[in-house]
Amino acid sequence: MSKIILTGDRPTGKLHIGHYVGSLKQRVELQNSGLYDEIYIMLADAQALTDNADNPRKVRDNILEVALDYLACGIDPQKSVIFIQSQLPQLYELSFHYMNLVTVSRVQRNPTVKAEIAQKNFEQSIPVGFFAYPISQAADITAFEANIVPVGEDQKPMLEQTVEIVRKFNSVYGPTLVEPQILLASNTACLRLPGTDGKAKMSKSIGNCIYLSDCEKDVHDKVFDMYTDPGHLRATDPGKVEGNTVFTYLDAFAEDADFEKFNSPYANLDEMKAHYRKGGLGDVAVKKFLNAVMQELLGPIRARRQEYAQDLPFVIDLLKKGTEQARAKAANTLSKVRRAMCLDHFAPDGLGSHTGS
Repeated sequence: MSKIILTGDRPTGKLHIGHYVGSLKQRVELQNSGLYDEIYIMLADAQALTDNADNPRKVRDNILEVALDYLACGIDPQKSVIFIQSQLPQLYELSFHYMNLVTVSRVQRNPTVKAEIAQKNFEQSIPVGFFAYPISQAADITAFEANIVPVGEDQKPMLEQTVEIVRKFNSVYGPTLVEPQILLASNTACLRLPGTDGKAKMSKSIGNCIYLSDCEKDVHDKVFDMYTDPGHLRATDPGKVEGNTVFTYLDAFAEDADFEKFNSPYANLDEMKAHYRKGGLGDVAVKKFLNAVMQELLGPIRARRQEYAQDLPFVIDLLKKGTEQARAKAANTLSKVRRAMCLDHFAPDGLGSHTGS
C-alpha cells in the first residue's frame, strides 16, 4: 500500500511558531525523508468559513499568507501538493454521504468540538457547518486515501472520529476507504505550545502568538513580555520551571548546541533549569537566551518568505496546479464511494441492470 500523507491548516491568519513546532517542521522532515509516495497539504478555506461565514475576505486574503509560510518553512511544491480545499467539490459530496454514518450525540461528545465551541462562545448559536466539521475533516482525509495524518495533539479526537467513520462505511458498503493513523510530534513540549501569555494554547484569535513572519523586533518584544514564574521576583529567588512559559519554549526549541553557540555558561537546558530552581538566575537572562534561539530559527524563514512574496503570480500558479492535481485524486476516491453506495446509476451495471427486464 502507498504511504500517503494529508495535513493542512485553516487560512484565518498567518501561521505562528505553535504551528511550526507542532506540525509544520515535521511535515518538512517527512517530505524530505523520501519515505512517502504522496503528500497533500490543504489550505482549509471551506472549513475556515464555518465560523467566518460573515467575513469571507479574511479567509481569502490569508490563503496566500499561509502559502507563503509553507514555502518559507521548506514545503517544496515539487514534493508536496499544496491545494485549496474549497475548489474540490468532491469533498462536499463525501461529507454529505458521511453525515448519515454519524449521530448528533457522537459529534457533541467530540472533545475538540466541545472545546472550540466554548472558546468561540457559540453556546446555542452553533453554525451547523462548524458543528459538523469533524465529518468534513473525515472527507478531506479519506479523499486522498491518506493513511498518515501529522497533526497537533488537540486534533487527535478528530482523527479518532475519522477512523470510526471509515470503519462504519467499510462495514456497511464493503472495503472502500483507507483507515488513517495520527502522527504526533515526538517532542512532548511541542504538542500543545502555550501562548506567550501563559494561557493553555497559542491562538491566532487571542493574539498570544509569535508569528513566523514577525520581524526581529516583534519577536524580541514578545519574548521579553512572556509569562514566567510570578513568585520569582528577584534573581536570587528560587524559581519554578513548571508552568513557566519561557522554559516551555526552551524545551520546544533549544538544542544543546545552542548553549555553546550563544556563549551560555550552561552546557545544556537541564543545567540552566537547575540554577533557576536554586536561585541566582534572573528572568531577563533566560529570556535573552530564548530570544537568541528564536531569532536563529525565524531569521531564515522570514528571509525566504519575503523572497516568495516578491513573486505572488508564481505562488498563485503553484496553488492552481496543486489544486488541479488534488481534484483528480479526490474524484477517483469519490467514484469508488459512489460505486460502493450504488450511486453510479448510469454505469453499465447501474439502473435497470438487476430488474430482469
